[in-house]
Amino acid sequence: MASILSAGEAVARIAYLSSDVVISVQPSLSIDSEFSHFLHQYATNKASSLICKGVPEVQSVRHNADPLLSVYQPVRSGKITTVTTSSNILVKSIPHLYRLAQYPVVIHVSLNPAGYPDYGDITSIRNVGFTFLQSSSLQEAQDIALTAHALAIRSGKGVIHFFDVANSKSDQPIAHESRDLVTKVINTDLAKQYQGTKSEDTSLYVSEGRAQVRTIGLSGDHAAPASNGSDSPVARASADGTPRDQSSASSSSSDRKNSSSVVSEAESATTVDSQPKPVSSEDIDSICESIWSQLRSHTGRKYNAFNYSGPANTESALFLFGSDPGLFAAEFESATQADFFRNVGLVTPVLYRPWLAERLTEVLPKSVKRVAVLEQVRRKTTKWGPVLLDLLMSLKASGPQKTPVIVGYQLGYLDYNTMTQALSGIFQNLLSESPIQNLEIGAHEGPKGSLSGMQKEFELTQPKLENAYMKILDQLFGQRLFVANALGAKDAGVKDASIRASPEYGFGALLARREHRKRFVSEVQTAAKTRDFTTDTPQKWLSQWALAATEADQANKLAPEIIQRLSTDGSPAAYKLLKFKGLFYKESQWLIGSDAWAYDLGNSGVHHVLASGENINMLVIDSTPYSERAAQDAARRKKDIGLYAMNFGNAYVASVAVYSSYTQVLQAMLEAEAFDGPSVIMAYLPYNSEVDNPLTVLQETKKSVDLGYWPLYRWDPKAAEKGEQAFKLDSERIKQELQEFLRRDNHMSQLMRRHPQFSANLSESYGSEVRKVQKRKAKDAYEALLEGLQGAPMTVLFASDNGNAENLAKRLGRRGKARGLKTMVMAMDDFPLEDLGNEENVVFITATAGQGEFPQNGRNMWEGVKNGTDLDLVNVSFTVFALGDSHYWPRKEDKHYYNKPGKDLFARLAALGGKQIVDIGLGDDQDPDGYQTGYEDWEPKLWEVLGVGHVEGLPDEPPPITNEDIKAASNFLRGTIAEGLHDESTGAISAADQQLTKFHGTYMQDDRDLRDERKAQGLEPAYSFMIRCRLPGGVATAQQWQQMDAIATHLGNETMKLTTRQTFQFHGVVKGKLRPAMQAINAALMTTIAACGDVNRNVMCSSLPELSELHRDTHEVAKKISDHLLPSTTAYHEIWLKDENDKNVQVAGDAVQDFEPLYGPTYLPRKFKITIAIPPHNDTDVYAHDIGLIAIKGEDGKLQGFNLLAGGGMGVTHNMKKTYPQVGRMFGYVDKETVHVACEKIMFVQRDNGDRANRKHARLKYTIDTMGLDVFKAQVEELWGKKFEEPKPFHFESNIDTFGWQKDEKGMHHFTMFIENGRIEDTADFPMKTGLKEIAKVHKGDYRLTGNQHLILSNVSEDQLDTMKEMLKKYKLDNTNFSALRLSSSACVAFPTCGLAMAESERYLPELITKLEGVIEENGMRQDSIVMRMTGCPNGCARPWLAEVAFVGKAFGAYNMYLGGGYHGNRLNKLYRSSIKEEEILGIMKPLLKRYALERNEGERLGDFVIRIGMIKATREGRDFHDDTAEVEEDE
Repeated sequence: MASILSAGEAVARIAYLSSDVVISVQPSLSIDSEFSHFLHQYATNKASSLICKGVPEVQSVRHNADPLLSVYQPVRSGKITTVTTSSNILVKSIPHLYRLAQYPVVIHVSLNPAGYPDYGDITSIRNVGFTFLQSSSLQEAQDIALTAHALAIRSGKGVIHFFDVANSKSDQPIAHESRDLVTKVINTDLAKQYQGTKSEDTSLYVSEGRAQVRTIGLSGDHAAPASNGSDSPVARASADGTPRDQSSASSSSSDRKNSSSVVSEAESATTVDSQPKPVSSEDIDSICESIWSQLRSHTGRKYNAFNYSGPANTESALFLFGSDPGLFAAEFESATQADFFRNVGLVTPVLYRPWLAERLTEVLPKSVKRVAVLEQVRRKTTKWGPVLLDLLMSLKASGPQKTPVIVGYQLGYLDYNTMTQALSGIFQNLLSESPIQNLEIGAHEGPKGSLSGMQKEFELTQPKLENAYMKILDQLFGQRLFVANALGAKDAGVKDASIRASPEYGFGALLARREHRKRFVSEVQTAAKTRDFTTDTPQKWLSQWALAATEADQANKLAPEIIQRLSTDGSPAAYKLLKFKGLFYKESQWLIGSDAWAYDLGNSGVHHVLASGENINMLVIDSTPYSERAAQDAARRKKDIGLYAMNFGNAYVASVAVYSSYTQVLQAMLEAEAFDGPSVIMAYLPYNSEVDNPLTVLQETKKSVDLGYWPLYRWDPKAAEKGEQAFKLDSERIKQELQEFLRRDNHMSQLMRRHPQFSANLSESYGSEVRKVQKRKAKDAYEALLEGLQGAPMTVLFASDNGNAENLAKRLGRRGKARGLKTMVMAMDDFPLEDLGNEENVVFITATAGQGEFPQNGRNMWEGVKNGTDLDLVNVSFTVFALGDSHYWPRKEDKHYYNKPGKDLFARLAALGGKQIVDIGLGDDQDPDGYQTGYEDWEPKLWEVLGVGHVEGLPDEPPPITNEDIKAASNFLRGTIAEGLHDESTGAISAADQQLTKFHGTYMQDDRDLRDERKAQGLEPAYSFMIRCRLPGGVATAQQWQQMDAIATHLGNETMKLTTRQTFQFHGVVKGKLRPAMQAINAALMTTIAACGDVNRNVMCSSLPELSELHRDTHEVAKKISDHLLPSTTAYHEIWLKDENDKNVQVAGDAVQDFEPLYGPTYLPRKFKITIAIPPHNDTDVYAHDIGLIAIKGEDGKLQGFNLLAGGGMGVTHNMKKTYPQVGRMFGYVDKETVHVACEKIMFVQRDNGDRANRKHARLKYTIDTMGLDVFKAQVEELWGKKFEEPKPFHFESNIDTFGWQKDEKGMHHFTMFIENGRIEDTADFPMKTGLKEIAKVHKGDYRLTGNQHLILSNVSEDQLDTMKEMLKKYKLDNTNFSALRLSSSACVAFPTCGLAMAESERYLPELITKLEGVIEENGMRQDSIVMRMTGCPNGCARPWLAEVAFVGKAFGAYNMYLGGGYHGNRLNKLYRSSIKEEEILGIMKPLLKRYALERNEGERLGDFVIRIGMIKATREGRDFHDDTAEVEEDE
């Protein structure tokens, strides 16, 4: 049987069973409280509650984020709410406690610090209106927690249950309380009345002064709501509907001397009183008695308001309000006749408030003459302790007998060894004739070692994630930076870190420091006039500095020189000044805080700073992720400090997010520092836990900025003086409160005039798009169109992942309409769920996404159907057609994922009463015609049942439009691109134009991190464009680098990607900036035409830094091939490069004729890629391309010609064995003068013979395999008029880059730097992008981009070498000290921008490698290169099929694992495991790497090793890629 080991677990379980919502107050989101681990465990396991219909909601809240504010919303919504917390929030929350006492809220309090807590936290709040219960053991913790919840529900009042967890640490485990008993004690029927009553109060707080009331005269378990308009059910007159124990409870009630009520509960059961009465202490007492009576009858355990243990005739008693009563009781029991404390009784309170004097006198023996009162209160604020006063008043009022002598003590820390001595002192004093009051017993401070529990965890620390902003401040201001409220500061007299971290303290510290600096300046001026220094030099420098002390630039420039000269002077005068050497700098002074400052209870210090007008900078880091609750809460729970500061009118304000715009953060911090007056920077860093990984933070940031929850802006109230706008918006959406502020001073209209593209976004606050209204309008409009049609209605609803289900649904709709049906076709999520029951015939068509999940545009409806309890479909006829792949998940345990959404939907619709039209249809990609095989069998059955199966004269359906049709109709790649660019109603372009823009070098994408949230908001996806440059051989000048950097900064997403095709790629270019970006690229003498599309793309070339002459000659050939195979259309210039007068601009070459001599109007069947490799380096993966050229040098060391490979290619479709990767086949040798012609002729044969009907079978590799190598080669030679010569010998040694400095034969230097996965960006840790830009400003050579996504600083002359080394070091770009595994890795972009991605790649591979580097280091393989690659889909952009180890995305978080590729890039790998996640990946890789380290042969590569040991079979060529895989698909 399960058992409970700790008080925290016992309380957490009862709280979870008894609540709709549990607010878990934690030290931080990554550190558990006594309760939170268990609460989250229950919620994760979806454990059921006795109160909640579903799974209770567990909300984690930081202890310094005004946590009790989180209670208001759920209690107003009629939810039974519980709080679990430490005691350190209680005093700060007094204003909330007074209000929340009016609701049945239970607060479980773990007293801090454990073992020696301060009970002053309890006594300080004793009068807030809550009922207080205390437990002292593990069993009591469970029982009293249950009592608290039952009492709250029966009384309608708040209850605080407090305990010291240390009291029960040695207790034996206890059994779980039975759910049946908890149900009976809680009174779930009464709880439902609370849940059914919701407050209409719209203010932040519940009504103050509202009394808890009860209706006298109700009995049983059916108390009715109060009749006075109260929004809470009333408390009960009868505690649980069972008769009172007349022998005890009733009689004792009638005997009470200070009771406000003389009506016994037995009498009240038959008494009618129309006026509700306040809940009295007698009500609380009787309810507690009833609860404890139930517990006693079921468990035998007895509880009273006060516990007494000891002799019945004792004359001395000890009343303990502190920790560990068990230890005291044990000492009393073991006392000898010689002890002062023999025959002593012990009293402890269980029900502390209301204080029931009569219950105390009942348990205290009448013989007692002396009482010692021990109160564990650290700071005494009054002479007499609160418990002593309670006791004194109770015993004085108890009767005519003489009041016992009462002596108060302050209880300090006692351990087992000092207990006997302490008790002797207590009772020796108590028994004396004149006992001394208020003695302190034990140590005032607990032992330091005891602060290792939860109390230590509640000490303020800065989360590691927030170091990002601190690093930026440090980078910008260095030695000048002074953080006044830094947590690590050692400030005399201020021990409390929470005080030191507060804005009030920091503000005062800054004012004091400024006064200190003024005095310091005076001291320097005085010192400059003396001759107290060893030499005269310091006087001169000090005089200069004193004149410039208030000017930051001058003072900071002089400071290092002065400090150095004073350090060498050695005089006492110099030493005195150097004690405060930091004051020589004009500091950049900052206060740094969290969003805790934004809550009501922490906002006063911010107000003081702003009101002062002082030149102080504040950085406030907000970590609350976006959610519907946070968005609604933001204006209510938290003050918007930015808006608050803007209303002051004297402060610079910025709202920034480092994971959205690093550049904007830098700019804002510099502007804040330059501003003369208060500055506030609101910095966003959202996380659910302080240990969240950066990827999660990035995704949360993007979502919040995109939706306007966290707008990026800068506000300078003094900008008008410089003729500038005060408000600068750096993101596209703002929230309503900010919008209203801007309107006030006409700033909104100014902003719209300057940025008309923002108008639509600004005119609506975020979240104002009401999805329900949109659905309703869309459906109503559809129905209006169908009104005039005859025939039965048919509603077709689809959920589509890649377009197949949507196209199928639309085709079904067209066919239904042709048969006379009134058809309506919509995405599932666009259909109002509440109307589903009114439909007559509904057809669902759904694809399968991820691991058997609904596609995005069907998930919301599915959740509603799955969880809906009031959907009635008895009048609805339905059917489902599902699309999936039966082989996609090969393992037996995963088979249920096949068409799971469709199957689940079909079963659920039937369960809701729907009538089946026809059985579910299943489309399988593995069938001969894919999903069409199953569909063609299913559709006729549907028409037959609907009575339209034999309709004559149906019109012929037009064939689907293919890419070939789009190209043919495009007028040489024009299409409607120009018109689409001018359409401001959407960020997208048409589907046909999306295909055509690829030829122009750009893909339309959307940000998949934001897709779900934007859809939920009723917004279109966050469309943007990727632009890829055409850069033959990957060589760029330093000037071009600067221009590319500017494009990324001002027109893209502030990052650049160095691609596996050796060129620049930009992401996040919105449609309005697409044309300016294209023009800027051309202005840099680059182009983007044919960087994508069904044409020859960018021609690659080995980087070869050690042989520059050979590289130069080979690079010239690459450019020649590239230029020769360029498309000839003038559409590119027309669309992108016309000037304002509509004249073509001739930049980077021009085209003069509008036909395609090489390509024709339909161009190639598919993309075409050419690369050149220079042995011994295969750094461009020469075998992976349509044409691979292996450079052959002559005896003179110069380029002679090329061995030509053809038919390589990487694209594959998962589980479609007709698709496969392929390596290039050797055609022969070609001399350098005619190689471009040979490439042309191969391209011509592919143009004329490639499969234009099936794009998955259209690459050159399939054409060669279909025609046969000899036939294909013969056609090429026939067109060419020449024969390929025999291939020349060559040898490859690797296909990775050589990092670090190399010197070529001309004496020029080249540095290959590691750019992980090719991403150029700035982060707080690594300002890479800035560094490369600054280097480009002084670099006189060029840059070479490598095919492995790295960068070579090329052609550095001897005289520039030291400068380059210094700059590389300054920006951390000289670091190549990474594991060889990391240096040999590569990943494609994948999420969030690639529309084809199924899993993460670029953002995940570095994390995976980090987790493998431990075993690499342990086994001495840090320097051993292993080629590892990852892609988010099987299209193969990072050329994974040639890697020794590859991971190819299958679904989010799941990858196929491939092994056995050739280290030199000449052998394909093979499937080892399918659809594995990180745990399985690590479980395979770690033992494999260890085995490889121990068993490999000399020089043996991992790819060869796994084949030798039989772990994987070698792949000879692409057509056996799917044969003999290590994982064979399992049968059902």
